[in-house]
Amino acid sequence: MGSSHQVHWLSPTDAAEMFRLVALAHSHPMSLGTIETCFGSLYSSLGILVERRLVGCAILHQIFEDATLIDICVDPSEQGKGYGQNLLQAVIANAVQSKAETLFLEVRASSMAARHLYLKHGFKESGIRKGYYKTENGNEDAILMELDIKA
Repeated sequence: MGSSHQVHWLSPTDAAEMFRLVALAHSHPMSLGTIETCFGSLYSSLGILVERRLVGCAILHQIFEDATLIDICVDPSEQGKGYGQNLLQAVIANAVQSKAETLFLEVRASSMAARHLYLKHGFKESGIRKGYYKTENGNEDAILMELDIKA
């Protein structure tokens, strides 16, 4: 992997840098305002820093035993280095520590690399949201996935 990196907790002061990252990684990113609402008692935001630069981030939302991975992304110039896998492992560990029983997520149907990563970590496909994601020329389905993490 070259550079050393660690997963860190992110705070509201990191929102602008998170927005920069999601804008690079997603064709239709969350707004800065939406990211700014993803802090507080129901949320956990994690990031990977390489040489003090945010290269990946994830937002987890949890209500009681249900946790949802709101977003996970890695700077396109840093993909393929294991950062997404490290973030996902940290998200799963955080959900387990927070006593979640199920971790949910939605992923673009066309995002085969992400779907493969989730399947590799034990997620199962559980449904489809038709036309959920915007694309350059319309909409794309979301694949619903879940991971049973009961202790």
